[in-house]
Amino acid sequence: MVNNDRGQSLISKYVWIIETIYRKKKISFKELNKKWVQNTDISRGVDLPKRTFDNWRYAIWDMFTISIVNEKHGEYYYYIENEKDISKNGLRSWLYNTFCVSNALANSQNIKDRILLEYVPSGQEYLQPIIEAMKENRVLNMTYHSFWKDEENKYDVQPYCVKLFRQRWYMVAQGSYHDGEPRIYALDRIQELTMKDETFEMPKDWNAETYFDGCFGIITNHHVEKQKVKIRATASQANYIRSLKIHESQEETERNDEYSIFTFDLRPEFDFQQELLKNGEGIEVLEPLWLRDEMAKKIKRMWDNYKKKK
Repeated sequence: MVNNDRGQSLISKYVWIIETIYRKKKISFKELNKKWVQNTDISRGVDLPKRTFDNWRYAIWDMFTISIVNEKHGEYYYYIENEKDISKNGLRSWLYNTFCVSNALANSQNIKDRILLEYVPSGQEYLQPIIEAMKENRVLNMTYHSFWKDEENKYDVQPYCVKLFRQRWYMVAQGSYHDGEPRIYALDRIQELTMKDETFEMPKDWNAETYFDGCFGIITNHHVEKQKVKIRATASQANYIRSLKIHESQEETERNDEYSIFTFDLRPEFDFQQELLKNGEGIEVLEPLWLRDEMAKKIKRMWDNYKKKK
């Protein structure tokens, strides 16, 4: 069999298979192979052997938990059995989406000057060692320079989980100096990081999803209860909010030609308030009243700043 790797990683080929079947909904192997051959950047014009395709289906399941099956009758059309899983949140979905973007960029070098990317100060150099420490429950020694203090501190922490939010990676970790609660650290504020031989035991009652339940971003003030938040958005602003949800609990409860009403079930802390402000005059907080008042105070302080004479 002709080697058609041509520097392409297997992952790129897996992603191509998933995307092609996902877009077509159902496709025969004959049609899939035709599209494969036509995509010379990845196939070099060489047929995709059926046995190779079957092996890749199993590998795709192992890597992405995406199940590619066939109808077992007629032309044996292939389809993604758990198609809805691709759009759900979670590590597998994030990995798949990341690979899709990487694959598209890798195959577009001839127009790279026409693809503009956004800088992500995510502290990626520390992400891998943190994940390795999490796997082995190893203590990390960290030198950290926070946003709020103009000084560096060095201490040991127990890494509980990592979270990506607004282009930054964060680590939730427990330190011996903490008052019973883990704290959150931005990876791009870490100055040095080393893994120690010392290990720790994860609390049996600690769960990452539960810890961030009802939170908009990375502020986890559990003294603020989850509550219903209702906002009114202009018809034009509602289009943006509808197409890219502010929060997973978002529901559109009313819609007309002038405005839409959206509700959320969360802890409306500082980062959520900042997100609402980002939408400018296009939205108005209706409930709860304390949040409406808080937003009004923030807007007034902003207005006062602009009223000041230079």
